[in-house]
Amino acid sequence: MRFRQLLPLFGALFALYIIWGSTYFVIRIGVESWPPLMMAGVRFLSAGMLLMAFLLLRGEKLPPLRQTINAALIGLLLLAVGNGLVTVAEHQNVPSGIAAVVVATVPLFTLCFSYFFGIKTRKLEWVGIAIGLAGIILLNSGGNLSGNPWGAILIL
Repeated sequence: MRFRQLLPLFGALFALYIIWGSTYFVIRIGVESWPPLMMAGVRFLSAGMLLMAFLLLRGEKLPPLRQTINAALIGLLLLAVGNGLVTVAEHQNVPSGIAAVVVATVPLFTLCFSYFFGIKTRKLEWVGIAIGLAGIILLNSGGNLSGNPWGAILIL
């Protein structure tokens, strides 16, 4: 492939790196002036409205009611419970580095539960997750990795 063909891919990966990588830092800033769940709610509501506007402008149709209800349930569990508790934890003085490290353990838990339920996993999956966790810890090792342990438990 030519470099010009790969340029959009590199741009997308760079945007993903910046946007996703700054999540915990932005949460840390936001909880200093907003109540944590309100900040998370405004963030997710505005993102959802922007995404819906984008899709409607592209001519996409609204999903059926059943699909909307299922998506709302998943959104409630993922965003309100999962990310909402991360926001509350950072409000409880959990450093953003700790939040990132704890959230990065989710794939490890997924593999452990897979093993527990008898789903075969490959060694390469374990190696990949170990490398990813080591990278996250290495990136955050220069920062403040001490904080409120109860707040860190909220993230799990």
